[in-house]
Amino acid sequence: MRRFGRTLVTAALAVTVVGGTAGWASGESQSAVTGPPPGTAAWRADTAHGPLPDPATATPHEVARFFAGLDDAARTALVRTHPLVVGNLDGTPVPLRYEANRLAVVATGEARYASLAAPDRRILAFDPRGRGQVAEVFGDLEHAAHVSVIVPGSDNDATSHDARRAPHTGPAGMARALRTATESPLADGSVAGGSVAGGPVAGGSVAAGPVAVIAWTGYTTPVGVGLDAADGRLAAAGAPRLARFTAGLDAVGAPDPVLFCHSYGSVVCGLAARHTDAADIVALGSPGMRADTADDLRTGARVWAGRGPSDWIADVPNVSFAGIGHGADPTSAAFGARRVPAADVRGHAGYFTPGTQSLAAFAAIAKGEVR
Repeated sequence: MRRFGRTLVTAALAVTVVGGTAGWASGESQSAVTGPPPGTAAWRADTAHGPLPDPATATPHEVARFFAGLDDAARTALVRTHPLVVGNLDGTPVPLRYEANRLAVVATGEARYASLAAPDRRILAFDPRGRGQVAEVFGDLEHAAHVSVIVPGSDNDATSHDARRAPHTGPAGMARALRTATESPLADGSVAGGSVAGGPVAGGSVAAGPVAVIAWTGYTTPVGVGLDAADGRLAAAGAPRLARFTAGLDAVGAPDPVLFCHSYGSVVCGLAARHTDAADIVALGSPGMRADTADDLRTGARVWAGRGPSDWIADVPNVSFAGIGHGADPTSAAFGARRVPAADVRGHAGYFTPGTQSLAAFAAIAKGEVR
């Protein structure tokens, strides 16, 4: 009888999540963009350069080996002939992806994407299907000693990537703020407060090396906070894309990344965790990671979590019933994640605001300064 009672309570809470009285509101149902990049059929039919790696089945390391065997003329020809495939094919050399995506953006002829083709932009992925997906690099990815990836939540896509919004929010704003913070350590090399979740920070003598930060909107995000945000369908579609993206970083020699996973993005990270080689996974403003504990993520990465005192996500019940809800609160003691200080964070989107304890902690984690 007690078990039945708990089930009824859980069901009621799940209905509350969807109904909107706990912070969720109505949102449009989205169709997830999955599968290989657009232009794959023409790529497969191209025999001018011998057999090309199949975007649907070739691993990023196989793709890297293929491009390593080409001369400059062949690489340039593939970029110009198949920009959408080359620009989105994980394992392709980074400079080729930048050039391919510039061409792909221009080819759309759409004003909403035009700024992404500017010479100073480093677009590592661009897919115009649906609402559009994009990944942008801030810093020098080819020579970075540390790499961080921002995995955003609802209402993010290629169209909104450059949209005006509050500073230091959205995937690009978060990435810029983090990159800037990694270049401006505190005088003694410590994090505000002296530690991160009880873990001492290495002193100022540590040679952190340059940090590259990637704003990755490489999956179809929910719109609003309705049923799409309350269930795991879009996260389940996005997780393999995130795992493959990180494998692509590994294939081109980038260091193991730190994943900063905001809101619904932490659901994606939770499902992808066991399939990535991330050094750290940081959940912020998380509704849950589809796991009961950090150990259940089955990852070798260190798992971190933080939530500000005025973040509305705290009002969302941490339940999981009939596919609704994302499970345990990652900031709870029972979950077992390392805590990120966030006492001065305002709202749901303020985690990367300059001067906050959270951003200082993120910078230390990104630079590998936390033991």
